[in-house]
This record gives sequence, structure tokens and C-alpha cells, in this order.
Amino acid sequence: MPPNSDYLDIAYRRTVEKKTHVSFPQLVYPSLRDDGLRDPVQWLTGKSMDDGAEGLWRVHDGLYDLESFIPTHPGGAEWLELTKGTDITEAFESHHLNPAVNKVLEKYYIKKAQTPRNSPFTFKDDGFFRTLKRSVWAELQNVPKHVNKRTDRIIDGLFFVFLLTCALSCICNNYWLVMSSYLAASLSLAWIVVAAHNYIHKKTNWRMYLFNLGMWSYRDFRVSHALSHHLYPNTLMDLEISGFEPFVFWLPLKNRLHSYGQLAIFIQMLIFGFMFPLNFLKRFSLNFVRKDFFVNHYRWHDGISLLIPVWMWVISGSTFYDVLIMWVWIICTASFIFMHIGSNAAHHHPDCFRDGDEIDEITRDWGLHEVEAVMDRRDINKNFFTVMTFFGHHTLHHLFPTLDHAVLEYMYPVFLEHCEKYRAKFRVTTQFDMVVNQIKLTVTKVPKLLKDSK
Repeated sequence: MPPNSDYLDIAYRRTVEKKTHVSFPQLVYPSLRDDGLRDPVQWLTGKSMDDGAEGLWRVHDGLYDLESFIPTHPGGAEWLELTKGTDITEAFESHHLNPAVNKVLEKYYIKKAQTPRNSPFTFKDDGFFRTLKRSVWAELQNVPKHVNKRTDRIIDGLFFVFLLTCALSCICNNYWLVMSSYLAASLSLAWIVVAAHNYIHKKTNWRMYLFNLGMWSYRDFRVSHALSHHLYPNTLMDLEISGFEPFVFWLPLKNRLHSYGQLAIFIQMLIFGFMFPLNFLKRFSLNFVRKDFFVNHYRWHDGISLLIPVWMWVISGSTFYDVLIMWVWIICTASFIFMHIGSNAAHHHPDCFRDGDEIDEITRDWGLHEVEAVMDRRDINKNFFTVMTFFGHHTLHHLFPTLDHAVLEYMYPVFLEHCEKYRAKFRVTTQFDMVVNQIKLTVTKVPKLLKDSK
């Protein structure tokens, strides 16, 4: 039925003035969501305030002390270091397919949590996600062991092309060769950052560091993307949505506060080209406002991107000033490409769930939510190179983020079977349709799936 104006006014007041949920009224509005620079450290701090983990690690309604397990965690120490003091239920469920991990977790049990989970998602044993997970685990045993070499070859090839073309952009004297090299370097860098995200979800590995070539921190991205966006897509807990506010709104009710919605496409064109350097500068600025930020959150790999202009300077023999100007052009152009790929990849379509929509169930199977918050693209999924460079197989990747992208295509038979059984709303469209509807979504002021509120 058409949106009811009374409902919109009530929802607006509840969300903005009282800061409560509309889609999930039983939850606490995320602490610190609308404050400060909305960076990953702040997101984790706010989450720890709401999760009732008491400085430990919470999984469902149990509290666990994983401190002694950190050095031997198979996925790497960083995942546990980052999540201490928070509820990691969604991460635990989606990152561990092997049922044997439950026995490992039991060894570290301390006590029962004192507060309800501040999450709307459930993981019932006979529900969609856990049933699918068991089938996927069985299916994995039949996948050829060498398939992930395809992803390695793609990102390694892109890295080689990037190093070559960014050097040629300073070596060549011919205008057209310079421009061709600059554009090739920019495009390959954008694709490297996209492809590297495949490795960020996995255990510690050297290819995840390639993400930092774009002046971003893969460690921060593990928070904003893997722990926030992936686990709570299109909700108020999604840092990849709140981080763009108040300039670009992808959730419905917020547009009622500002006139930015009509200008969102122009704002995107303006800021997307500077997101790589702006993220670098934002992170650096936190050293001046937070005590011990550098010591606690900076690592050696945060300076990887700064090695590229040095490489260009050494190889080309050009002046460092000329190299620096070319590097800035490459970084900004790559940023523009990457941000447009990411913002039009899967979630910003009117048919996807968005926090603010009124729903029939205020508690929801996590897997069903993931399916409803994603829109796949058939033209991207049909070619493995575009899968790696345009965030392809997106629904399956959200459900099973630690699986290599080359493995995901083997999971479609059991996935589609379970979608039919549980009536999961798996949708497929085209890249062009995603772009058009992402633009439309930024000016949409009303939620969907409204019930009769008379």
C-alpha cells in the first residue's frame, strides 16, 4: 500500500529525535553512530557500549575469555584483538563453517551475558542460514583445492600492471603514452583495491596488504567492511552507510532532514575522487584528538601507499615534484573509479531492505536478511574477472565471506535449493539497473514494505 504520512511522521520523530529504531524497535540505537568522524575505532567503541560483553567476547548469550587464544587463532590474532569487548555472534557464525569450532569455543566459556543481544538476527539450528551452512560445508569437501589460484593470478597480474604503468606514466615523453599509462595505472589500482577485499576477509596473508596501496588501512576496512557492513548490511549498524552521512543518505528516513538528497549524485561526483586521500588524512588527524591512537592503531603497513611515488621516482628518474603530481592524479582517479564500483555494487537498490523499512518480523534469520539486503548482477557474475573487480557473487560472498571468490560459484546449486525451500528473496539484475536505482535511492524519502498503520 502507499506510504502512510502519519507513520512517516512517527517514524521520523522516533528515529531522529529519540534515536530509536524503526525496523527493529526492540534494539538500542547504536551508541556514537552520529558523533565525531565515524571512524572504525569509534564504531567499535560504540558497539562495546551496547553489546553487554563486559570486556570479553560475546557469542549469542555467552561470554568468553579468548585472551589466551589470540596468539593461536587460525584466522590471525587481529580479528580477536579488534573485537574484544563486543558481541561477535554474527562474525563467529559466518566466519566459521567447520562445526568443530563450537567445541573449541566451549573451552573459553566464562558465564552467561546479563543483557539481551542488541541485534535483530537469529541463528536457529533449523533456520535458513545454519541449514545452508551445513550444506555448504559438505559441498566444500568436493571443491578442487587449486581453484583459488584463479584469484591469485588476477590480483598478482593487476599488481604487476599497476607497477609497470605508474612507472611508464613518468618515463614516457609522448602525451598519449603518458595518458594511457596514467589511466591504466588508475584503473588497475582501483581493481587491486576491489580484488584485495577478497583477501581481507581471510586469515592473515600478504595479498591483503595490497589494499593499502589505495591509502586506506586494510585493518580499518576489516572493521568498517567485514565486521560492520558485512554483518549488518543496510542497517543503522552499517558504518559504510553512516560514514557518508550527512552528505549522502542511503537509508530512507534521514533524507527528510536535509535537502542533500536531490544533490547526492553531484556530491558523489565531487567527493568520490578524493575518498582515498581523505581517508588517509582522516585517520592521520585522529592522532591529534585521541590519546595513544598512533601507538594502538598504526601499523607498518599503513605507509605502503607512500612507497609508490618512491618507486616511480627511482624507476623514471623524473623530478620528485613531477612524480608526486602524477601519483596524486593516479590516486584520485582510482578513488573515483573504486567508489563508483562500490556504491553501485549490490545494496543501494529500492528492492533491497534498508533500515527504516517496516517489516513483519523484528527478529530475522541472519542469512535471510543478508539475501534481502543484496542485489546480484548477472552481467558481472558471468565473467570471473569482473567478479573479482566489481564485487561479484555478492550474495554468496555476504553469507560466506571467508570463502575465496573462486569457490563461491560452486555453491550456487545448494544455495538456490535453500532459497527456494525457505523462500529467500534472492534477486538478480544488471549493472546498469544498479547504477540507475542507486541514484534514485539517494532521493527516496520514504520507507517501503509499510503495513497498514491505521
